Amino acid sequence: MVKTVTLREAWSGEADCRNCSLRTTALFGGLEEKDFDRIHDPIDQFDLKSGMPLYQTGDQGDFMYTVRSGAMKLVQYLPDGGQRIVRIARSTDVLGLEALLGDTYHHDAIALQNTEVCRFPTRIVKELAHDNPKLHHELMTHWQRALSEADAWLTELSTGSARQRIARLLLRLVRDRESSECTLFSREDMGAMLGITTETASRTIAGFKRESLLLESRPSVFVLDIPNLRRIAEE
Repeated sequence: MVKTVTLREAWSGEADCRNCSLRTTALFGGLEEKDFDRIHDPIDQFDLKSGMPLYQTGDQGDFMYTVRSGAMKLVQYLPDGGQRIVRIARSTDVLGLEALLGDTYHHDAIALQNTEVCRFPTRIVKELAHDNPKLHHELMTHWQRALSEADAWLTELSTGSARQRIARLLLRLVRDRESSECTLFSREDMGAMLGITTETASRTIAGFKRESLLLESRPSVFVLDIPNLRRIAEE
């Protein structure tokens, strides 16, 4: 489902956007009143069901996106037809930063779970960033965050045993969160994230459950035993 609002409505919290990450994220926190006089394009809000694509590799980068809720996976495809998930984008993360350079999108962006996103024209962000140093700085901050996440996937999540990799992934999913609850993805997605087989991911998660490292609080949502998962991750 697509809903359209103005950037002013999204930023100010009108039009049922009170909890929208477009308003709370620092990317747009630096907008000034004069900026709105230059903006006439609408902001599109999307509800994506799990498995639905947002954009595909090679698509023209006319838009950028911010995640309101849920999670998106960024996928690259291997020569043998397999896939590798190179990053997960969650609430307040910005997608499509490469569009600022005039590039096409570098990945497939696919909903890992039911997800809400906001879409805004790349042209607007370029124009605003040109005259607004705060917005330019925040764009660079988001870009650096994305690079740091990509580095972490190459180092933390692609080395060590399957137990270590899955423990590190689970810990990342609750990092900077008030709760130790997390939603588990499919074992196929876990394998694609960590460079292990689906069967290995399934066996490892089953073992974690038997050891009470994961306690199911509701369907597909688990409370993590943080201290013991950290011990495994650091072995």
